Amino acid sequence: MDAVEGRGPSLADVAALAGVSTQTVSRVSMGLDNVRPATRDRVLAAMAELGYAPNTAARALRYGSFRTIGVIAHRLARTGESRTVEAVVEAARREGYTVTLIDVESPSSDVVSAAATRLSHQAIDGLVIIRAETATPDTLALPPRLPVVVSDSRFVGHHPAVGADQADGARRATQHLLDLGHRTVHHVAGPADSAPAQMRAEAWRGALDAAGRPVPEVVEGDWTAASGYAAGRGFVTDPDVTAVFCANDEMAAGVLRALHEAGRTVPHDVSVVGFDDVLLAGYLWPPLTTVAQDFDEIGRRLVARLLQQVRTGENEDDADSEDLHEVVPVELKVRESTAPPRPPA
Repeated sequence: MDAVEGRGPSLADVAALAGVSTQTVSRVSMGLDNVRPATRDRVLAAMAELGYAPNTAARALRYGSFRTIGVIAHRLARTGESRTVEAVVEAARREGYTVTLIDVESPSSDVVSAAATRLSHQAIDGLVIIRAETATPDTLALPPRLPVVVSDSRFVGHHPAVGADQADGARRATQHLLDLGHRTVHHVAGPADSAPAQMRAEAWRGALDAAGRPVPEVVEGDWTAASGYAAGRGFVTDPDVTAVFCANDEMAAGVLRALHEAGRTVPHDVSVVGFDDVLLAGYLWPPLTTVAQDFDEIGRRLVARLLQQVRTGENEDDADSEDLHEVVPVELKVRESTAPPRPPA
């Protein structure tokens, strides 16, 4: 079947070729789930055959929405960012929205602001900023009246924010090791430009101070297993190191390898705790004690808070939304990488 001469293929053309209603074609084009798989495949095949592309401007006029969310992330290779983006995409899909993603090269204010402006010109209904890192509420310039939600607690009072309870997770990890009888806890931190790394390090230090324990010098990593391995090589030369809290699981894996190569057993010589609970954490040797973040829930709440703004017309300029901050609880998963310190000889 050919489209009418002089114009591109229409929704009705696709419906006629696929043998379905125009409403079904509309559902498929918006990514909604309430279409049978066989029917969806037939509609998609018809779209491909006719060269049909949904008209986002017309859709916005009809439904009052582009059904698209913009997402800005930084360093998608990192666990937190990638899993949060994955959760946002899934939550958006369940709501019938698609996602346009920009992975910025730098977390600086001007780069993030430019990315937000670029996305706002690409027919989006709202914006999720996974992490602005070095940007601040005063330096981050966003398009006016654009619904925004941020996975970064520093923006509370400026934009609705949703994030894991970083501080509670670090406190739990540190207190777990102290409760096992370790005199103090060493820390492999994330990079200095990372807000989650800073929050975890501050909570670790606070837990040691509250317990009246010595606070060792922080070893700064870069979230990679290689940086954890380098930190671990330093620990193996210090017999006073009996407990290590790493700011993520990848660095903890590097510490485990360094200790193993030096003949220091985990957990009998050194206990190790990570953060994030990546899929491999329970399959390392020994299985890693870690702080689990609920990334699926974070993504769901980010999308829910954003769509609430989209549907009600409220955004960061409205007083009712300014102080919204949702903290998603974390869970300490105790596995075989932690134990009481070895008794003195």
